Amino acid sequence: MSKAVPPLRILCIHGYRQNGNSFREKTGALRKLLKKQVELVYISAPHKVPGIQNETNQEPEKACGGDEDQRGWWFSNIQAPSFNAQEECEGSLGLEDSVDTVRTAVKELGPFDGILGFSQGAALVAILCALQEQKQEPVFNFRFAILVAGFRSACSQHQRFYEGPAIAIPSLHVYGQDDRVIPEKMSQDLLPAFDGVQILIHPGGHFIPAASLHRQTYQDFLKKIQ
Repeated sequence: MSKAVPPLRILCIHGYRQNGNSFREKTGALRKLLKKQVELVYISAPHKVPGIQNETNQEPEKACGGDEDQRGWWFSNIQAPSFNAQEECEGSLGLEDSVDTVRTAVKELGPFDGILGFSQGAALVAILCALQEQKQEPVFNFRFAILVAGFRSACSQHQRFYEGPAIAIPSLHVYGQDDRVIPEKMSQDLLPAFDGVQILIHPGGHFIPAASLHRQTYQDFLKKIQ
């Protein structure tokens, strides 16, 4: 009798103004879809988002089910502080602390086979993978990445992450054609940072697609890793 294949352990990085618990709730359909293949582990960003941002230029991750504790991985507006994925800026606030948070999670909760991120979390995943590719973070040893509604950071300080060699680990990039928060062009602009990408495009908006018609794409990608 062949041995059962152990599930792939995936570190999950939530979006701006979410937290680990709320992201777990929002990915319930994905967990159910892939329950035999993966074990999803969630962490929260170190930075509390001050107040409730109502401006139209804020990235509006919908608040529900635990989002009262709203968190972010970095701020593009240092003075506010706030974050807008389309806001060009020289410097940012908080990225180093977030890398340290992930480093600690890998040490204490790992090992992990892969990493998954949504929106700002997916942008962070790209940065973490770049650090791994550039051999700047020996603790990171992710074998694959899943980026949903990902994008290149518009912060000048972060462009160095996209200037090195293309990220070699397998990556699945998921984005919606009707995403008003992270337009599909922003996700497409991130693709050249990775080598040998796989893409899942859905007709919807700013969410993680997990309908039965998406199962095969996720499963085929993960089977290449197992």
